[in-house]
Amino acid sequence: MMTDFNKILEKAKEIEKKMKESQENLKKIEVNGVSGGDVVKITLNGDGEMTKILLSDKVLKEDKEIIQDLITAAHNDAKNKLKSKTSEEISKATGGLGVPGFKWPL
Repeated sequence: MMTDFNKILEKAKEIEKKMKESQENLKKIEVNGVSGGDVVKITLNGDGEMTKILLSDKVLKEDKEIIQDLITAAHNDAKNKLKSKTSEEISKATGGLGVPGFKWPL
């Protein structure tokens, strides 16, 4: 019985280590959202903070409302990409570490 518990503790430590690595990796993620056929590009970091916005000269000739919509669309595109990259990273960290029949929390 004791060895099972030791295995569970080892597994828990392994999961904790992987989650820490995963959180570090998440911070390094960068995604680009685009709209209007690349006339607006937005870069978000792993915390979802906007680090860069690029507007092509073409888009500056548009009406203010159109530019606002394109920025919003590019931001939403980046957010969606960030969401999938984040869940990919998390499943990499936790993948294959499940302990059968074991429920968290203890």
